[in-house]
Amino acid sequence: MGEFSAMEIFYLLNSGFMIRDGKTLMVFDDYEDNKKVVDRAIKAGNFDYLYIFVSHAHFDHFDTHIRAYAKDVTRYIFSNDVKRTKRVKNFPADDITFIRKYSEWSGAGVKVWTYDSTDVGVSFLVETDSGARIFHAGDFNWWHWEEDTPEKQILAQKDFERQLKRMKGLDVDVAFFPVDGRLGSSQELGVTEFVKKTDIKSLVAMHRVGYPAWIPSHKFLTETKPLPIWSPVEPGEKRLLLDGKFVEK
Repeated sequence: MGEFSAMEIFYLLNSGFMIRDGKTLMVFDDYEDNKKVVDRAIKAGNFDYLYIFVSHAHFDHFDTHIRAYAKDVTRYIFSNDVKRTKRVKNFPADDITFIRKYSEWSGAGVKVWTYDSTDVGVSFLVETDSGARIFHAGDFNWWHWEEDTPEKQILAQKDFERQLKRMKGLDVDVAFFPVDGRLGSSQELGVTEFVKKTDIKSLVAMHRVGYPAWIPSHKFLTETKPLPIWSPVEPGEKRLLLDGKFVEK
C-alpha cells in the first residue's frame, strides 16, 4: 500500500457518496444521484477502477439505476442480503461479489473488510493502494427511537455496544456515520460512542435527508476528541480531504 495524501468526496443523497482516490472511484449506497455526479465521473473517464458498494437492500441505499454503470464497473460489491431481492436480477451476475459480515475481499486497487450492522446488511472498511482507509457504516448505528418500548431501547443499545466492541481501535482516514435527525435528542448517541471508541481521523455525517446540516452539540464536543466534521445537505456537494482537513472546492 502507498502513502495516502488526499481524496475527493462527493455527496449523492442520504448515505450515498462517491469517493475519488487517485484513479480509483468508489461509490457507496447510491440510490439516487439527481446531480449525475457518478455519470459525469464515468463519462470523464479519468479512472482505472470503479467499485460500487451497497451496504444493504433498503430502498434508500440500493436502487437499480446503478445497473447502468455495468459496462464501466470493476466490481459491484453487495451485502449478502441484496442477493434475496428481485432487483438484483437486473444486474450481470458475473460482475457482483456478495459479501457477508466479518468477511474480506481484495481486488485491483482495493482491499475490503466488513462488519455487522445494527439493522440490515454490513458496514464497509476499504483500504486503497494509496493507503487511504475509509469506513462506511451503512445502517450501523445506535437506533434509539423515542417511541420504542424500554425493552426495545435496551436491546438496541446492547446490539450497538456489542458491534462497537469489535470496532474498538478502528483506524481510518474518514468515517461516514449516520446522525439521523429522526432520532431527535438521541441522534448523537451512536456517533458519540463511535468516535470515542475508534481512532477515526475525520467524520462525515449521513442519513440526514430532510434535515439541516448537523451542528455537533456541546456534549458531543466535550466527550469526543477534536476532528474535522462535514455534514452535507445538498446533493452534489464536494469536499477535498487534504492533510486531514475538509477543503471546499
